[in-house]
Amino acid sequence: MSFNAFTDYLLLEKNYSKLTVKAYQTDLESFQKFISEEYNSASIKNVNYPQIRTWIVNLVETGLTNRSINRKISSLNTYYKFLLKVGDVKQNPLAKHKALKTSKKVQIPFSEQEIETVLDALNFDTSFEGLRDKLVIELFYSTGIRRIELVELKLSSIDLNRKTVKVLGKRNKERIVPLLTSVKETIERYLKERNSLPIIKDASHLLLTKKGVKIYETLVYRIINDYFSQASTKVKKSPHILRHSFATHLLNQGADLNAVKELLGHTSLAATQVYTHNSIAELKKVHLKAHPRSKK
Repeated sequence: MSFNAFTDYLLLEKNYSKLTVKAYQTDLESFQKFISEEYNSASIKNVNYPQIRTWIVNLVETGLTNRSINRKISSLNTYYKFLLKVGDVKQNPLAKHKALKTSKKVQIPFSEQEIETVLDALNFDTSFEGLRDKLVIELFYSTGIRRIELVELKLSSIDLNRKTVKVLGKRNKERIVPLLTSVKETIERYLKERNSLPIIKDASHLLLTKKGVKIYETLVYRIINDYFSQASTKVKKSPHILRHSFATHLLNQGADLNAVKELLGHTSLAATQVYTHNSIAELKKVHLKAHPRSKK
């Protein structure tokens, strides 16, 4: 069964990224395979909720987390909403479905000291790769950028005169994020080394491998993990934790929640408020120190 009309809808009308659309397509194809084998059904348009429940139970039995299962169900639900919209079905079999319960993931940000250790105490090589790695870490921590946003950064996105970077976020939404002077200086040093590469294949992209092609997500993850393993004992060391640290540290220093929302590229304040939980400890310190009755 072809899902072309649906994927076109996600790409063109909903402005979803190609990566997200691919995930939706994979989920739908997986469900299609299941009902074809289980119920000998050629079309998922005619599926009922009990059949979907069987699929969900099957997913649980394979050991997938509830969070992953909910994402797959969400893909299917979005597809049925699309079919309703275009008049291909009369009802959504998932209309009354309730998501599986998930435990809230506790994201522990790096401390300011840990980040200081990485950026100021560790010795970055002065070669192309050393400067690139330092720039990757500085961009994450100083801009709150997402991993895919960093990978896709273009040379033209950087305005060194204005000290800004243009970020293309989710659903192709652009935002302008300021650059610290220290980051600007790292970019300038990195660009000198970048221009000396013998071959540059992806010339439009800012961050490259030594082979001259654009940096890729697993390499970015490896960079963060390698450097922060030298400064932190935290179990999870990833680009997202750096983004998390960026938001938490700004809020700890009194930044306005709406301003942090804009910097992160969130569409709703609710998405940003998750970072305020990490600021409670800091708020308690301020409260205890400043409140007139705290000494009583």
